[in-house]
Amino acid sequence: MPQLLTPDICVIGAGSGGLSAAAIAAAFGVSVVLIERGPMGGECLNTGCVPSKALLAAAKRAHQIRDAEKFGIRVGNPGIDHKAVAEHVAGVVAAIAPNDSVERFNGLGVDVIKASARFVDPDIVEAADYQIKARRFVIATGSAPLIPPIPVLDRVPFFTNETIFQNTHRLPQLIILGGGPAGLELAQAHKRLGSEVTVVEAGKALSRDDDELRQYLLNRLRDEGIRVQENARVERIEPFGNNIRVVFANLGRTYSIEGTHLLLAVGRAPVVADLNLEAAGIDYSERGIQVTSGLRTSNKRVYAIGDVTGEVNLTHAANYHASIVIKNALFRLPAKADHSTIPWVTFTDPEVAHVGLTEDAARARYGKLAILRWPYAENDRAQAERETGGFVKVIASRRGKILGAGIVGAQAGELIQMWSLAMQKGISLKAMQSIVSPYPTLSEMNKRAALNYFAPSAQNPFLRRIIALLAKFR
Repeated sequence: MPQLLTPDICVIGAGSGGLSAAAIAAAFGVSVVLIERGPMGGECLNTGCVPSKALLAAAKRAHQIRDAEKFGIRVGNPGIDHKAVAEHVAGVVAAIAPNDSVERFNGLGVDVIKASARFVDPDIVEAADYQIKARRFVIATGSAPLIPPIPVLDRVPFFTNETIFQNTHRLPQLIILGGGPAGLELAQAHKRLGSEVTVVEAGKALSRDDDELRQYLLNRLRDEGIRVQENARVERIEPFGNNIRVVFANLGRTYSIEGTHLLLAVGRAPVVADLNLEAAGIDYSERGIQVTSGLRTSNKRVYAIGDVTGEVNLTHAANYHASIVIKNALFRLPAKADHSTIPWVTFTDPEVAHVGLTEDAARARYGKLAILRWPYAENDRAQAERETGGFVKVIASRRGKILGAGIVGAQAGELIQMWSLAMQKGISLKAMQSIVSPYPTLSEMNKRAALNYFAPSAQNPFLRRIIALLAKFR
């Protein structure tokens, strides 16, 4: 007979969003059960954000050694110990893991059950030898790599993000299907660690991004020797001797490429299998669990957050969702999720970061715009660091309302946060240009871009006449 537990909140999934929801709820003294069938920390810690950034960090060091001569330092081509690189990646994951561990959450007052969860009733979940009848449920099961229905794919070995970080050898010729953030990040990392890399994308690479910024990045990646094939519809994948051949169509013609290894990075699928959502009366589709703006499902007892909703597949969005759910579930506040000012970043080198609307989206909605830019090449810190490639781009209304911003260049993910805050709090371009930034920093570029909005005022004849008049008075 299963043991009955009756917590205030039951969280299903111990990824970023689920851990945040459980920790916040426990901090307010409510009883929490957290159910996780896999490793604590979920995809982000174990097979996504953390290991990919650790791999990129190693690859960047190799690139900096090759590129050091421009600073007057002669080193030469670095030796790459791929096993040691994999150990570095695993070590970073291991260093962070205690923050997400069962022991830590038990210490916070959370009851952690390591098992699969399934609904047996609208208000009861089974997991291992327990039945959990909670006042509220939060589904945070995340997403998994999407495996596309490509003919003959089952006859060839391939990596996904769940397996690529276990590799301990150089991949001589790596083919990556998918030109999104994950595909391009891993393409650059492996190229810098000694692989020949080809990226095959069915549409536009980084299709969500501002076209001007994404083209700049693609040119930089191609300059490094990464082949990026866009608008390439894969027709089949097949064994080719000891290698792999990918056959694709482009503009009515058929092409093929060969490689030694294959990585699938074509997207994510929400993890809903085995939850038995039908028993709970929860509506869902292949895109994810359907939720209201308050992240409530069709079952009023149940919320869903993060990737499983199909809303925004970002770790920080899942954390944000957790805070919205806690406001609704614990405090009965009418909190709603607003994704319009959530930034997103591709952590290539250079990084590409966005918040708000791209130029094309803003032009379609508002018509005439003010487009403000400032290049890295005109920033003193960027010159000192030899990071002069890239620019800040701000999209504003004709009246100066900030509609969006994009940055391509060094530390773009850090610099975009100023624009995200400005949009969230309704800060004007006038306020942005009045900020005093320490010198020399890259953040000065944000102010310089804002100043460009007011540059035409300096040519205003009326203002010039006033200045000339005032100059007559001592």
